[in-house]
Amino acid sequence: MAVTLLSPFRSSIAAFAGIALVAGSLSAPVAARAQSHGPESVADLAAPLLDAVVNISTSQNVKTEGKGPVPPKLPEGSPFQEFFKDYFDSQKPEGGEKVNSLGSGFVIDPAGYVVTNNHVIEGADAIEVIFPNGSKLKATLVGTDTKTDLSVLKVEPKAPLKAVKFGDSRSMRIGDWVMAVGNPFGLGGSLTVGVISARGRNINAGPYDNFIQTDAAINKGNSGGPLFNMKGEVIGINTAIISPSGGSIGIGFAVPTELAQNIVQQLIEFGETRRGWLGVRVQPVTDDVAASLGMDSAKGALISGVAKGGPVENGPIQAGDVVLKFDGKDINEMRDLLRIVAESPVGKEVDVVVYRDGKEETVKVKLGQLQDTTDEKASTDDQQSEDGDGGMVVPEDKDGGDDQAQDQTPEVREAPQSVLGMNLVVLSNELRAEKGIAESVEGVLVASVAPGSPAEQKGMKAGDVIVEVGQDFMEVPGDVLVRVNGLKSEGRKNAHMMVADAQGNLRVVALPLE
Repeated sequence: MAVTLLSPFRSSIAAFAGIALVAGSLSAPVAARAQSHGPESVADLAAPLLDAVVNISTSQNVKTEGKGPVPPKLPEGSPFQEFFKDYFDSQKPEGGEKVNSLGSGFVIDPAGYVVTNNHVIEGADAIEVIFPNGSKLKATLVGTDTKTDLSVLKVEPKAPLKAVKFGDSRSMRIGDWVMAVGNPFGLGGSLTVGVISARGRNINAGPYDNFIQTDAAINKGNSGGPLFNMKGEVIGINTAIISPSGGSIGIGFAVPTELAQNIVQQLIEFGETRRGWLGVRVQPVTDDVAASLGMDSAKGALISGVAKGGPVENGPIQAGDVVLKFDGKDINEMRDLLRIVAESPVGKEVDVVVYRDGKEETVKVKLGQLQDTTDEKASTDDQQSEDGDGGMVVPEDKDGGDDQAQDQTPEVREAPQSVLGMNLVVLSNELRAEKGIAESVEGVLVASVAPGSPAEQKGMKAGDVIVEVGQDFMEVPGDVLVRVNGLKSEGRKNAHMMVADAQGNLRVVALPLE
């Protein structure tokens, strides 16, 4: 499925090919013209809103190396060679070509604050706001947030502007009527009507995806325009569409105001976003992971690592915990936690319900502030990919269970083991240096993985370090065998394993035992 951001309409596309005027037959039967009334008109509702929806015009200088007329090929040494070179070089534009784009926005404050999408104004050298009456004002960028694709602009009007207000997107239901107003293909002031088709859509546009889906027609140039409810309140900012052709097919997406309103307020107040930060890395709770932890169902967000220096380092939340509730809100899936934490005030102390050691516990945490740095692993509540849900095959060359394994001598416990499709060895100082494994990483080294084994299919690889199995720390290869056999004898279908890479980044895998 291809999801397309509503890229600004480029003014270089000036001609609309294929627009045909089709005249209706004047001799149509009276009955055909006397059909029943359609849905109630939204004209009265829309009239006072249209003046607050604006066009955003941007310009950007783009380098034009290699562009311009191409001189004819002449024989080397021709007396015309220098002449043609000088002539055609003079025809090339100097300093680059200016590209103009058009998008949409809306006024949220009579003082001149305008909301739009970040991708509408990104990279622009100049921004201009065009009002429905044709007047134009230069705009300055107040702040932008790339994670939610939102920006706030400021113009300096001579008189207060007409503005619209935010509504509560949380109250909107599937099937509720909505209106989209914007500047599709440069056609300013266009209004379309539809319904909310779905809520909470994840289109992989960013870490906090929670889009409203609508069938109201939105197209290129609608980017940054408002999605209104039937009270005339903005409940979304139109951002993306699914379209094989580039035009509307009735699947559009808007950033809900439950996310956007706080971002806009922060951009106006601080010029930046100030998000809450828990300082953890998270993974989805798959069915296999849930089974390995003894959970009734797959829900929540699995903590796979804790950031050094973060709010919960050596604190109440630990790697291997599953967060079920955060500040009274249910965490049904991993991305719920990312979004809710980010929306929470910096410094707030909240209750967090975690699943740990087979039971639920409530802990208190105080949120830090998320910093946008190049070191995402250290600075953000990071989402780890789902392919970290690893797997393992049952040992075929060992038996005897827990009792026999517990009686092993240290030499036997430390000996290499072929366990579940992996060759496991002691993490010696020599191997640590050879593999470049950080001093902070402790556990059992995976020396190799059998090709085609479930372990390989689930992402286990040579150089991984098994830190925990079934929430027990692993020191030597024999410990892994003991714990895996123990889990199997308990009737577990999966083994819960904490795995570290060479840098110490943790992930959790669920290993099938059948």
